Amino acid sequence: MDSNLASDPKQTRGRLFPENESAYRTAFQRDRDRIIHSTAFRRLKHKTQVFVAHEGDHFRTRLTHTIEVGQVARTIAKTLNLNSELTEAVALAHDLGHTPFGHVGEDALAAKMAPFGGFDHNAQAIKIVTSLERHYAEFDGLNLTWETLEGIAKHNGPVVGDLPNALSNYAAMHDLELHTHASAEAQVAAISDDIAYNNHDLDDGLRAGLFKETDITDLPIVGACFAAVDKKYPNIDPNRRRHEALRRVFGVMVEDVITTSTNLINNSGAKSAQDIRDLSASVIRFSPTLFADLREIRAFLFENMYRSDRVNLMRDRAEQVVNGLFDTFMNDATLLPKQWSSKGNELKRAGLISDYLAGMTDGYAEKRFAELHSGT
Repeated sequence: MDSNLASDPKQTRGRLFPENESAYRTAFQRDRDRIIHSTAFRRLKHKTQVFVAHEGDHFRTRLTHTIEVGQVARTIAKTLNLNSELTEAVALAHDLGHTPFGHVGEDALAAKMAPFGGFDHNAQAIKIVTSLERHYAEFDGLNLTWETLEGIAKHNGPVVGDLPNALSNYAAMHDLELHTHASAEAQVAAISDDIAYNNHDLDDGLRAGLFKETDITDLPIVGACFAAVDKKYPNIDPNRRRHEALRRVFGVMVEDVITTSTNLINNSGAKSAQDIRDLSASVIRFSPTLFADLREIRAFLFENMYRSDRVNLMRDRAEQVVNGLFDTFMNDATLLPKQWSSKGNELKRAGLISDYLAGMTDGYAEKRFAELHSGT
């Protein structure tokens, strides 16, 4: 495949604040390293993916999920002759803006922020890497390259319509061309997220006892993978059987993306990385057949995992904590830590509270809620 389609760090559109680049690392390597060393990245260790931390040490957290996404993304990018460093940077940053308590927490915060410019975790990730990380002497944020920022903002496709304030405010001073598709590398990061969570949610659901292997052997892809393991390894230990089957599910998804995307890229007529952005559709995709299979798997998980009684209990608690903290701080901003305090108007105060809450880990959110509501 034509390597001209890969993003070239030597031809980056640069950083908002110009810097001398490293003699030993490419611009995209530095982006990746800055993301890994950020405070927001470390906090992912204590943020929920689906199950909260106290339910077991073996369930995925936001951090372990992110690492899995990075691994898949590197593999696909290298096979397609794309820039694996940019791909990994976008993959490692893609969940930085997530709230505590997973998507449940995001839904609760988005509802509270609806009158104040909205909340979206991709937009929040941009705010984190451009503003809220404050460690460097010469700028706020991480001062990432344009290509990495673009990938974080629109790895899921063009961003049009009403933008959350966190994204529109930044886009007003640094044009990320939100109306176009992102680079092929960012598209790889996005689909790697899909691959990772489809696979590990099956594993975590089985581990949690929300369903059994016999419940999923009729699902497309999954059933064939279990059958292949049973044929090759009859009477294998049940835990090894599960692992062998699910790693095959993983492999089916990765191979399908590589084959499908290779054909789409070769037939696209694209001759450069910019040509990929200018196309009318993404080029990194599942085949229509596998995409339909994944819809069936997701429907099963939605019914048996994401809407299970066990997860719904967390939903109720997450809404109580996020709503309670937001309302408390809006009613009395003096309860915010000093660095988050503001004498601004209601809109500015809501934005600060949103940033504060979004950055919390599950445990810290619970701790603050208990401190402020101990008498209720």
